[in-house]
Amino acid sequence: MVARKVSITDVAKAAGVSIATVDRVLNNRGGVRTDKEDRVLAAARALGIDRALDRTPSRTLRVAVLIQPPTNPFHASLREGIDLASRMYATLNIKFFVKHIDPTKVEAIASLVHALGPYDGLIITSPDDERIREAISKISLKIPVVTLVDDVGGSGRSAHIGPDNRQCGRVAGDLMGLFLGNEGGQVLIIAGSKAITGHREREAGFREVISERYPLCSVYAVLETGEDQDNAGRIVELAFFKNRGIKGIYHFSSGALSIVNALQQMGNLERTVVITHELTSNRRMLLRARKLRAVIDQKPLLEARLAVETMAKLLGRLAGQASSISTDIQIFLTENA
Repeated sequence: MVARKVSITDVAKAAGVSIATVDRVLNNRGGVRTDKEDRVLAAARALGIDRALDRTPSRTLRVAVLIQPPTNPFHASLREGIDLASRMYATLNIKFFVKHIDPTKVEAIASLVHALGPYDGLIITSPDDERIREAISKISLKIPVVTLVDDVGGSGRSAHIGPDNRQCGRVAGDLMGLFLGNEGGQVLIIAGSKAITGHREREAGFREVISERYPLCSVYAVLETGEDQDNAGRIVELAFFKNRGIKGIYHFSSGALSIVNALQQMGNLERTVVITHELTSNRRMLLRARKLRAVIDQKPLLEARLAVETMAKLLGRLAGQASSISTDIQIFLTENA
């Protein structure tokens, strides 16, 4: 049986407008209020009307994007992904305005969310703090909010895009146990901030696997860098001064190069297993030089694109149901870096 072709009557019914309004929008005749135009295009795309797919809405929608500055290589990749996706979907007429935030200044982030100007949506990567949660809860009553990479639980956000961080930690724990082998040893965990949900979850997953499978391995300490790259190296120096028996480092923040440099200066690099996250250009170089043992990458360019697509769906500019997406990870060793 041949499926019935979608008609402008179907679009009019779905959009709650007249047939004449649908005809004016799809044939680009003008004279239609922007809110009605948006409804017609969203309905037409959802129903699969070919003429609507490349039709650029006349009203520009504005989306704020709150991420860390590009001095953090991972967030530089997120910014690149946002820019690429916005060019890919230029016909949707959505503009993304990136604002940089300091994850250690929670009150400032919450104030920025509260004070956001006339935006139609918000994409945010931030710590999971009660003040930020409250700010997102309030703004989500007005506009859709997508949390990217790190979730903010109970905030009323519309969707979350990011990896299963507990699973990431479990993968790292399994790798560490395998690399340390029969001798085992103590492992230093270096986080950016425990206020970040993903960092807490990675630590929890790592501890789970070590406890379940590797009785000769243990976590010596969990130290925070405050997302300061240079501080990561100082933390390693101090930790090894106090405990020369550390055999592994699990790191999931900025500062991998600083850590490697500190280990080299102390003469501990060759006998220390270092596992980190995100295959930035300098981490690829360190991995190829066998100064890192493994890198777990969560594909920031893909995450950013999915966040843009999800926001476009929430705003009715892209067809499909908007929902949270758990993204995949990839393990890089020296041979595939």
